Amino acid sequence: MPITPPALRPGDQVAIVGTARKVSFEEMAAAVEILTGWGLRVVLGESITAEHHQFAGPDELRARDLQQQLDNPDIRAVICARGGYGTTRIIDQLDFSGFARHPKWIAGFSDITALNCHLLRLGYESIHGVMAFIFNQTGGDESLESLRRALFGESVSYSAPAHPLNRFGTAVGELVGGNLSLLQNLTGTASDCPTAGRILFLEDIAEYLMNVDRMLVHLDRTGKLRDLAGLLVGHFTDPQDNAIPFGQTAYEIIDTYARKYNFPVAYSFPVGHEPQNMALICGRRARLVVGAQGTRLEYAD
Repeated sequence: MPITPPALRPGDQVAIVGTARKVSFEEMAAAVEILTGWGLRVVLGESITAEHHQFAGPDELRARDLQQQLDNPDIRAVICARGGYGTTRIIDQLDFSGFARHPKWIAGFSDITALNCHLLRLGYESIHGVMAFIFNQTGGDESLESLRRALFGESVSYSAPAHPLNRFGTAVGELVGGNLSLLQNLTGTASDCPTAGRILFLEDIAEYLMNVDRMLVHLDRTGKLRDLAGLLVGHFTDPQDNAIPFGQTAYEIIDTYARKYNFPVAYSFPVGHEPQNMALICGRRARLVVGAQGTRLEYAD
C-alpha cells in the first residue's frame, strides 16, 4: 500500500515550483494569497520567474529547484506551478532518498502526471489536482476546495451525473492515471505504473481524435486496460480533428476499447483541463460505484 504523506497543518511551509512551462511572479500572486489564507507559509522556488524558451528555466535549474524542495524537511508540500511540457525532461535527474525520509505532498496535473506516476511507482501517494497558475480560475472554487481538503487530510468524495456510455458496477482499487498522452509517453520508463487491479482515470486537452485512438490502442496492446478494476473518464477538452473526420468523439473512442472488458466505466467525471477538476489522490484505495443515478467515488480506507 502506498505511503501517505502527513496532512498539512496551519503554519506549515509549502513551496511552489515550476517543473515545466514558465510562469511570472504576477501569475503566482493569487496562489500565494490563497495558500496564505489557508494558514500556510509559501516559498517560491528559483524556477518561479526563471525563463528558458518556454520552460521555467533550463532543465538543470528546474531539477535543482525541485530537488531542494524534496530534500528540505521544513517544506511540507510542493505545489507545481504549471503544466505544459518539461517534467519528463528532469525526472530522471531527481534523487528521492531525502523525500523518502520526509514524505510530503506533491500536487499538480497535466504534465505533472509524470511526477504523480513516478511517485506511485516509488510507493507514495500524491495529488492530481489544481496547479498554482489556475488557483483563481473562474468556476474553479469547488476544485480548489477539494485540493485544500486533500492536502489537509479532510474527507472528500465525488459524484458525476449519469452518462449514456457508462457501464454499471462497483470497483475497489488504488487510483492511478492522469493525462492520457503522458500515460502513453511513460510506458516502459521508470515512471510507468502498473494498472492491474486499480481504478484508472484519464483526461486530455487539444488532442487530435486520431491520436486519442492511437494512444488507446497503445494502452490496450501493452495490457494497461485488460485487468483494470474500473475506469474514470474525465474531460477531453478542445478535441481536434483532421480534414477528413475521424468519425468518433473521444468518449466513443475510449468506449471502443473499454467495452472489450467487464470493469465499470464512468464518463464525464470532473477531472481534467476544466474548472471542474477535483483533486484525486493517486495511490489511494477508492470505491467507485456506477449506477443508473450516476457515479460516486469515495476513498475506501
